[in-house]
Amino acid sequence: MSSRRSRISDDEINELISKLQSLLPESRRRGSNRASATKLLKETCTYIKSLQQEVDDLSDRLSDLMAGMDDNSVQADIIRSLLSS
Repeated sequence: MSSRRSRISDDEINELISKLQSLLPESRRRGSNRASATKLLKETCTYIKSLQQEVDDLSDRLSDLMAGMDDNSVQADIIRSLLSS
């Protein structure tokens, strides 16, 4: 096995940065103005953290909802079926 690593070209890096920029809501609002790679990576980390917080909040709300619901109710069955899909 070779110890050489495949190098990513500058063009490939630029393409990946552009794709990443198109996925971030803040970057889309800015339009075509290209942010630096460092700023873009910081924005990405911030966005991922905000998404994780949103998942945690929704999970807490769902837990509270399920706790106040009869386990044999139609609503509980619907929620369980959605969670298992």
